[in-house]
Amino acid sequence: MTKTRSGARVRVAMRGVAGTLAAGLLLAAGAAQALTCAAERPFPMVPSDPAACAELAEAVRAPSALPLDAYQEKLSAFLSNWCHRDAQAGWRRDKSVRDTGPFTARLVSGAWEGQGFGTHAPVVIWYSPEMADWLVAHRSDGDGADAPPVPDGAIMIKEMFPYPGTACADVEPERLFPTSGAALMVRDAGASHDGWYWGWYGFGSSSGWAPDYPPGPNNAYPNQGFGQYCLNCHASAANNSTFSAPKNIAGEPGTPLVFLSQDFFETPPAPPHHALVSLPADGVRRLGQPHVVADDAVIAALRAHVATLPTWESVPRMPSQTYDNTWVSAGGPKAADTFLTSSQCIGCHDAGSTGLQFDMTKPNPHGDGRLNLSPYATWSSSPMGLAGRDPFFFAQLASETQTFHPDSVALVEDTCLGCHGIQGQRQYHVDMFAETGQCAPFTRDMVDAVPFPADNPHVALADYGALARDGISCTSCHRMVLGPDAAAFAEAPQNACIAERQTLLNPENTGFARTFTGSFLVGAPDTIYGPFEGPLEKPMRNALGNVPTYHAAIASPEVCGTCHTVHLPILQNGTIVGHTYEQTTYPEWAFSAFRTGDTPDGPLPYGAGAQAQTCQDCHMPSKDADGRPFRSRIASIQEFTRFPQAENTLAPEEIDVPVRDGFSEHTLVGLNVFLVAMAQQFPDVLGIRTQDPMLVSRGVDPLIRTEQAMLDLATQATVSVGVPTLSMDETHIRAEVAIESKVGHKFPSGVGFRRAFVDFRVLDQNGETLWASGRTNAAGAIVDADGEPVAGEYWWADDCSARLDPDARAHQPHFQEITAQDQVQIYQELVSTPPAGESAPQCGHGVAPAGMLTTSFLSICTPVKDNRILPAGTLPLDERIAIAAALGAGPELAVEAGAYAVDGDPDYETGGGDTLRYTIPLADLPAGARPAAVAATLYYQAQPPFYLQDRLCTARGPDADRLAFLVGHLDLAGTRAEGWKLELVSSGAVAID
Repeated sequence: MTKTRSGARVRVAMRGVAGTLAAGLLLAAGAAQALTCAAERPFPMVPSDPAACAELAEAVRAPSALPLDAYQEKLSAFLSNWCHRDAQAGWRRDKSVRDTGPFTARLVSGAWEGQGFGTHAPVVIWYSPEMADWLVAHRSDGDGADAPPVPDGAIMIKEMFPYPGTACADVEPERLFPTSGAALMVRDAGASHDGWYWGWYGFGSSSGWAPDYPPGPNNAYPNQGFGQYCLNCHASAANNSTFSAPKNIAGEPGTPLVFLSQDFFETPPAPPHHALVSLPADGVRRLGQPHVVADDAVIAALRAHVATLPTWESVPRMPSQTYDNTWVSAGGPKAADTFLTSSQCIGCHDAGSTGLQFDMTKPNPHGDGRLNLSPYATWSSSPMGLAGRDPFFFAQLASETQTFHPDSVALVEDTCLGCHGIQGQRQYHVDMFAETGQCAPFTRDMVDAVPFPADNPHVALADYGALARDGISCTSCHRMVLGPDAAAFAEAPQNACIAERQTLLNPENTGFARTFTGSFLVGAPDTIYGPFEGPLEKPMRNALGNVPTYHAAIASPEVCGTCHTVHLPILQNGTIVGHTYEQTTYPEWAFSAFRTGDTPDGPLPYGAGAQAQTCQDCHMPSKDADGRPFRSRIASIQEFTRFPQAENTLAPEEIDVPVRDGFSEHTLVGLNVFLVAMAQQFPDVLGIRTQDPMLVSRGVDPLIRTEQAMLDLATQATVSVGVPTLSMDETHIRAEVAIESKVGHKFPSGVGFRRAFVDFRVLDQNGETLWASGRTNAAGAIVDADGEPVAGEYWWADDCSARLDPDARAHQPHFQEITAQDQVQIYQELVSTPPAGESAPQCGHGVAPAGMLTTSFLSICTPVKDNRILPAGTLPLDERIAIAAALGAGPELAVEAGAYAVDGDPDYETGGGDTLRYTIPLADLPAGARPAAVAATLYYQAQPPFYLQDRLCTARGPDADRLAFLVGHLDLAGTRAEGWKLELVSSGAVAID
C-alpha cells in the first residue's frame, strides 16, 4: 500500500515480468514513495475579513493612482489576506492546479531528477469578477480575435506551486499555499501602451518578497510595475496580452491543456524562473573584493589632498538601477515616448528571459554556466551601458563646472550630458519644448532624480533621471536616422532642440559632420531600426507599439561616428572663442586603410582601404575567429513551435523567431578595465546589479565576460611589440623596439587623456631589473630609477594648492631614441588652454601653445603633443582634407586626426606602428652587473595619475568624493591592471647575444 497525493491509500499491483521489472526500477530509485503536495495545508486560506478586502479592492484595481510603494503596500495587504480568494465577492478560480508545460525525469547517478518546462510553475489562477466575465463572454467560442479590451480593474492572480503539478492536482485550491508566489496582472489601460500592471508577489515572510521601493542592496530588477519583462511572453498573445481561456475556470465547460508529467518519484522543488528573476541573494553581490580600508600607497602616490576620504557609510551613492524604468504611455508611442530605458528591451533581448530557451548564449569554455551573448547583457556591462553612471565622467563634469568653467554651468552640463546621459537629456528637451517652446538645459541634478519617496522635490523629473542613468542605451542608437532619410525628420517633435545643438557644436559643418558630438536625428517614436530584413512585427508592436524595421544604416560606422567625433566649443570666461575636435576616432578610421569608403550619404573619395572593416566588425563582432557568422535567434519570446502549447496565441508565422546569420554581440568595449573593475567591486556605490536579471545564475555574470572581452582585445587585437634588433658592445646596449598597431584608429584613441607607454628593461641572468625606462609607482605614475616622477607625471602640488609651473607644460616628448631612465615613450595627446588674459585668443594646430596643460574638454585651445600611433594606411593630409569635405567638415578635421610634435618621425607618415631605439650606456648599470636580456612591455592607462590628480584637485562634492573613494578602495592586485596600468603585450625576455 502507498499513500497518494490526496491522502487516500491504493494498492500497487504489478503483474508479470514487465510489472516486476518496472517495480524494481521504481523501488531502486526510491520512486515508490508517495508524491506529496508540499503546498497543501490542513485548512483553507480564504479571507477572514471580507469588509477589509472590499476596502482594499478599490485601491488594488487602480495601480497608477498611487505611487508604486504605496500601491504595493495595498496590494500586499490584499493578497496576504487572501482577498483574491473571495468567492462571495465574485472571484473565480481554475478548476485545479494545472501544469503549463511538461515535467520530465532523468536518472542521474542512480537517482531520479525532475525538471519542469512550463511557461510558469504549476498554477491556479484566480480571476476578479470583471476578468472572469470578460473571458466567458469573449473567449468561450474561440480565440476572441475581435474581443474588446479587457475592462479596467480586471485582475488575474496566478498562484504558483512546486513541480510536478500532479502532486497537488487533487487538493482543493483553497488549501494550497503558493510556495512559489504569484504572477499578477492588473488592467489599467490609461497607464501604459499594453495596459497592464505586471508583477510577482511572494506570500509570507520567508518568500523573499519586498516592496521595490526603497530598493534592496543588490538593486534588483523590480518585482512589479508597468512595462515589465513579462511582455516577452505575453506580447505573443492573440489580443489583450493574455492567453487565458475560460475552459480552465471552475464551472465552465472544457478541459485544461495537459502535458507530459513523469511524476513517479519525489523531487526537491526547484525555484521557478519568476522567483529567480526577482530574488537576488542577500547582501551586496560583488564580483571582486575591494579594499575595506583605503589603499594608503595609492592615495599617497596620487599626490592629491584626499585626507578626508568618505567612509563606506558616507560615500555618495548613485541612485539604484531598480528605479530605472520608463515605458510607453497609453495612446503612445508619441514624441514623449521617443526614448525608453533598457528595461523595455530586456525581456526579449536578454538571454534566458523565458526560462525555457537559451538562444544568444554559448557554453562557457572556462567553466560552468553559459556566456550571455545577448544584446542586453553585452551592452549593459560595457562602458556604453555604464556611461550614465561612470564615476570618472561625473567627476570630470564637476571639474568643468566648478573650476574650469563655473560661469558656463548650464551650457557645460547640457552639452556633456547630451552624450553620457543622452536619453534623459534628449527626452527632457522634447517634452519641455512641447510644453514651453524653449530648449531648457538638462542639468546634473536631474540625473539623480528618482520616484521615491513620492514627495521628493525631483519626483517629476524621475523619468529623465532614469533615462540618463541608463547610459547610451537601446533607443539611443536604434532610433537614429542617417543619410537621405534623416531630412524628413528634422522638424519632427522628437528632434526638438537638435538644430540648436548642431548650431552650438558644429556651426560651420554640414551633412554628416553636422551630427558630430551625438547631434544626430531620430526617426518616428513608433519605429525601431535593426540590421535584419523581415523582422517579426507583432510581438514588439503589442509590447511597445513599436515596429521593428530593417535599415541598412544601423550597421554603418556612421552610427558610431556621430558620437565618436566630438566637436566642442572652446570656452574662456564664459565666452566661446572657437571650436575644436576633442575626439576624432571616426575620422581616424575614415582616413585609414580600414575605411570602407562608403556612408549612408554615399561614397567617399578614394574608396575603401586595403584593410576595410567597420567599427562593428571589431566592437560588435558577428563572426568567430575563423570568419564564420554567428547564428542565433535575436529575441527570447514565447514562440508557437518551440514552447509548450498555450491557448489564444498569435500564429506561428507571427511569433516563431528565425535563426539569423551574423548575430552581433553588443560587446562595445575598448580597454577601460578600470571602469569595469569598479562596477564589479562597487555595485552598491554605482547603484547597479552585477547578476544578469534574466539569465540569473544560469550564466556567467556579464561584467566578468566584459572584462574578459577587454583582456582578449588587449592581448590579441590591439598591438604587438617586439625587439627585432639587439646588440651589446663594450660601451652600450642597443635595442630596437617595434610596435605594430592592429586597430583602425589612433592608439590610444577616444578621450584625450588615455595613454599607453613602453616599459623597457635590461635584465640580469636571474630576471632582475638592472635598468628601466617606464617604472611606475602604486598609482601608475611613471618614475625614474630613484622613484621620482618623470617630467609631467604630476600637475599639482601635493595639497592641491597650486599648479606646478603651469607655463612650462612639462611632459615627456615623443622619442625616437631613449638613452636615460627618466625618458619614457608615452603615446598620448596633451593640449593646452587659451592663454590667460587674452580676450580673443588664437587656437588651433598652427598656433604655438601659450596656456597650461589641461584635462578640460572645453578648454582645448592648442595641441602640445599627439604621438598616438596612427592606424595603418593613414592618408596624406590633402586626401584627408578631401574626405573631411565630403563628410561636411573643414580641413581642421583632417589636421586634428593626424599627429603633432613627432619631430619628423617617418613612422607617422602612413601609420601602422612605431619603432624606437634604446641606447643604454653600460656605465649606467649597477657596478658589476651582467646584462643578460631585455624586455619591452606595453601598458595602457585609461585614467593616468595626472588625470586622477586633476580630478581630485579641481572637483569637489559628491561626484568627486565618490571617485576618490572608488580609486582609494579599488583592489587591482593580482589582475592584469595591477598598479593602475593594464598590461597589453610584452616581448618577453630577449637574450642579449
